[in-house]
Amino acid sequence: MSLLRRIVVVGRVPQIQAVAQELAREVFVADDLGEAATIVSTVGPDLTIFDGTWTPAQVRDHLQQIAADSTQPGRTVVVTSDGGPFSESDYRQAGVSDCFTGPADLTRLRDFAAELDAAARRPADTGIEAQTYFVDETAAVALAGCSPAIHLALQMIKLVAASRCNPVLVTGDTGTGKEVAARAVHHLRHPGQPFVAVNCAALTANLLESELFGHVKGSFTGADRDKTGLLEMAEAGTIFLDEISEMPLDLQAKLLRILQEKTFRKVGGVRDLDCKATIIASSNRDLKKEVREKRFRQDLYYRLNICPIQLTPLRSPQRRQDIPLLATYFLKTSSICSHRENRVASITQLALEALGRYDWPGNVRELRNVIERAILLETTDKIGLSSIIIDPIDSDEPPHAGLGRSGKDFSLEKAERELIARALHETGWQKTQAAALLGITRATLYAKVKQYDIRKEGPAVEEVRRAAPQPFEAVGAAAY
Repeated sequence: MSLLRRIVVVGRVPQIQAVAQELAREVFVADDLGEAATIVSTVGPDLTIFDGTWTPAQVRDHLQQIAADSTQPGRTVVVTSDGGPFSESDYRQAGVSDCFTGPADLTRLRDFAAELDAAARRPADTGIEAQTYFVDETAAVALAGCSPAIHLALQMIKLVAASRCNPVLVTGDTGTGKEVAARAVHHLRHPGQPFVAVNCAALTANLLESELFGHVKGSFTGADRDKTGLLEMAEAGTIFLDEISEMPLDLQAKLLRILQEKTFRKVGGVRDLDCKATIIASSNRDLKKEVREKRFRQDLYYRLNICPIQLTPLRSPQRRQDIPLLATYFLKTSSICSHRENRVASITQLALEALGRYDWPGNVRELRNVIERAILLETTDKIGLSSIIIDPIDSDEPPHAGLGRSGKDFSLEKAERELIARALHETGWQKTQAAALLGITRATLYAKVKQYDIRKEGPAVEEVRRAAPQPFEAVGAAAY
């Protein structure tokens, strides 16, 4: 099953929140309608879910407020309890897309979300088929790319998912999509079952132990009731231990016992509980190095390292060809400015070339952020070089200036300088033609020529002459 980008849940029903976590990459929870309106207008969700505590009149007022603010809330549904005071027709008259009744109907909510995601992925008026972005149907969990590295990763995902390999280890640099790969294994192996994720780096040792195993009432100060742990909540689905290298050593020993015995005890408990879930762990560190430096248990490493799924960084030659494809995919699927009348529809060839020359230390996550930032800054229907800003915090220019500068991003600056010099050289220093070729205004071109000190007989143009590249038009002019 595919994943929506963002879901907003309005209400406090844990079952609805749990299903939302399964259906979307980002879930926002609002306790009241005012907070819901703020969140919806800020994040632009694909789906907003109300629980049955809200009356049709309240839902109607919310939707009217959102419409008055010119915000696109995505689709809106209501999940009511059995025997609630309001009927499905009452809520439909209030303006919701659909109404689901009781926990048993949550399966239909999953189908609804899958249909919504499929519709969002279907390119509109672009002439580009979805297959352009994905190797095969496994990529429906948003692992986009067609490079040799993605082919290999997807083969390993399908191999592991079809087996009984448990635990599963996913490794890769920050931002390469480790959780996406974990969800791919989950949806292929345990469709319809819970997917529970926990960030091992975000919790203290005691809190992480309580979250994983749960605790019994009175087991420690403040334990005023029994708590169900995440291992128990995962049932026969998947528990994803993100950044397992950050787990304390004593807790690693307890995890090793779970992997070996397939049982665990709540904190303060005396009864063994069966662990039926598939355990998937991820790390952005070199676990062999962590073992050598005594920060990770060797026996746990060997227990995890059965058939690891390795995700390759974007800087690798085996995956670099995915950069322009991912940039276009993020543009086509972004909802960050869905309210605009004239949406940004494409990326200039020179902007794609500049993106392709950057090393992307933050990998896919960083690339997506840069594209969404460019969509916000772009004033035309096509992302040009002036809207590509790698790090606005470190930039010497304010974000709205759109000069793409960053004191740390020398590779992107060099690429931009070379592309501008190349355009000027190919057009015989006709600045109007060069600006059109670059997809920027003449004024912006003048600013960049001054910024990079590009002179007709200067080193940048001389380097272009020495390189003697193919004519500029053969590389990118057709894209403008």
